[in-house]
This record gives sequence, structure tokens and C-alpha cells, in this order.
Amino acid sequence: MSEAGSAIVLSERQRFAWVRLIRSENVGPVGFRALVNRFGGAEAALDALPELAARGGAKRRIAVADVAAIEAEFATAARMKARFVCLGEADYPKALAAMEAAPPVLAVMGEIATLHRSCVAIVGARNASLSGIKFAKSIAQELGRADFCIVSGVARGIDAAAHEAALETGTAGVFAGGLDKPYPNENRPLMRRIVDGGGCLLTEMPFGWTPRAIDFPRRNRIVAGLSLGLLVVEAARRSGSLISARLAGEMGRLVFAVPGSPLDPRAGGPNGLIKDGAILVTEAADVIEAIRPLDGRAPSAPFAQFDEADTALPDEDIAEDQRARIIEALGPSPVTVDDLVDHIGAGAGAVQLVLLELTLAGRLERHPGGRVSLSA
Repeated sequence: MSEAGSAIVLSERQRFAWVRLIRSENVGPVGFRALVNRFGGAEAALDALPELAARGGAKRRIAVADVAAIEAEFATAARMKARFVCLGEADYPKALAAMEAAPPVLAVMGEIATLHRSCVAIVGARNASLSGIKFAKSIAQELGRADFCIVSGVARGIDAAAHEAALETGTAGVFAGGLDKPYPNENRPLMRRIVDGGGCLLTEMPFGWTPRAIDFPRRNRIVAGLSLGLLVVEAARRSGSLISARLAGEMGRLVFAVPGSPLDPRAGGPNGLIKDGAILVTEAADVIEAIRPLDGRAPSAPFAQFDEADTALPDEDIAEDQRARIIEALGPSPVTVDDLVDHIGAGAGAVQLVLLELTLAGRLERHPGGRVSLSA
């Protein structure tokens, strides 16, 4: 067992089990952490998945990730000179670890050490204007010279401009799919230059995963989570960049926006953010001045340290009527786990176990702020 705040050290067998566990059906970041801590390790948790899902009311046997599929992932990673970095290890980015429901496993290509510096995310429109692209490049260069790593989503437009300008000072690109499925294809040369220039590319998604529309908000939460602040240069009122800004605000990150002409639809998003309290930016000094007090002070992780002690916790004795009362107290409206514990009068461990069973059965939705609800 590692002491609170210290880095864990995984064997290759344990790392393999971590990847296999997070690739298994219905195992998200919160469930992953609960499983590893409850069963003393990922291997034991994998063995427990079918029974837990059945107790949660699953209508069919849960799909545990196939060993051969994970072996293929590791082979692809080796071929691409990539590796898996796990939450709690020394190389895992500290700012991301402080995010609620941080990804348990990252696939990384290049130098992850660039993310050990303070990071600023720069995002914006894919159909960016020439002036927007020039501004994104200028501010990325100045922030890079001030020793910030620039993070973005490797999309066309503002993302690509920010990465391009920060190649010499350090930049990190986050994928919505697997590292072997870069998107868009036109940015492949830029992605190669990021890695060759000492930056890195990373994702929580499996090798071989082609990004879908629903995967981009997941990518955006990592872009926001890696950074102390997020700057929106250009964005329509309904865009992925505004999702990134909302996620950054929910995480307690600073949100910055570049004002623009009311006549340009691409200025609608940033102008709206400024009205809602985002920090107005006309030069890099605006970002640096706001972030410097936070520099190097990433918040502590919101959950307990992972325990890979290979020693399972004793099972809670949960009577069926108690399990039924916990499920009965849940509904479509999100509630906090603390409120659930107070209402039921059961131990927190018992409630958490039932929530884990429901999660694995695909019957529970998790919401920001640790709230939960039954799936529709």
C-alpha cells in the first residue's frame, strides 16, 4: 500500500490488468477506483465483475475485456513507441489527477514530462478567421516563452495554430480516439512534429478506437483538466469549445476569452463567456497575470490514493431489504451520495457497494459533483 500522496509503482502485470479493467463494460473512472480499492487490485476486481453486475440487476453477463485484445493494444503501443501511464504513478499529470473522475489510464506518445509544467489550454473554432489564427499563434508563443505548456485538441483551426506556435516551447495534443486513429487526417504531419519536438500526444481511449461525435466532449474534459486555465479564441455559441469552457469552470479552472466583433458569429461564444464572467484577454499578459498565483499549485486529488495492495477489503454484509431501500431511494433526479447515506441510515461502504453494482449493471448515471441517478 502506498502512503497518501506518494506515487504508486505498478508491475507490468498490474499495468496490464489496469488497462483490461478500464476497457471492460460499464467500468468508468469512478467505478474503476472503487473496484481497485475494494478488491486490492485490478486483477481481483476483474474476477469480481460478473457477480457484482448480476447483483446490480444486469440482464446479461457483463463483457470483461478480452485478454487477446489488450495484448494487441500493448503490441500496438510498443510498435508506435507509446506507453500506458496510470493514475497515481509519478509520470501522471498532477493537474489531471486532481480532476474529478480522472482517467485511470492514459496512452501517451512522446514526452509526458512536458505536462509536468503548468499548462494553459487554447481552443477555438475549426473554421477560424485569419486574425483568430494569428492571435492564437501569437499568444501561444508568448505563453510558451513564459514556460507554459500549451494544451489543445489537435483539431483544425485554432487548435492547430496553437500547437504549431508552441512546437519549440512545448505542447500536448489530446485525442478523441486511439493514438493510432488521429483526427483530422490533415493534421498528421503536425502530430508527428509535436512528438518529435519534445511534446506529447495522449488519450484515454483504446488503440484502434475511431473517434465518434460523443467522444469529443470526453476529450475536451481532459484538455480542461490538464490546464490551470483555458482560453477560447473564436467559437460559435453552440460549439465544442464552449463545452470545454463549461467543463473548465466546473473544475475550478480559470476561463479566458478573446472578445470579437458582434457581427462575426465566431465571436458569439467568447463574447458570451465574457458576459458570464470569463476573463477578457487581449494579450498574453492577461493570462499570465491571472495564472501566476496558481502556478505550480495544482489542487490535491479529490479521492483517496489508489491501493494496489493485493489485499481485498472485507465484504460488507448487505441485507436484501437494505439493498432494495437504497435502490428505491434513487430516481431520475441526481442526488449526492452523502444525502443518500443520510436518508437510508446505512453505512457509506454499503451504499457505495450498491452504487458500484448498479454502475456495472448499466443502471446508474454519474453526474458532476459526485451526484448519482438511476438510468432512464
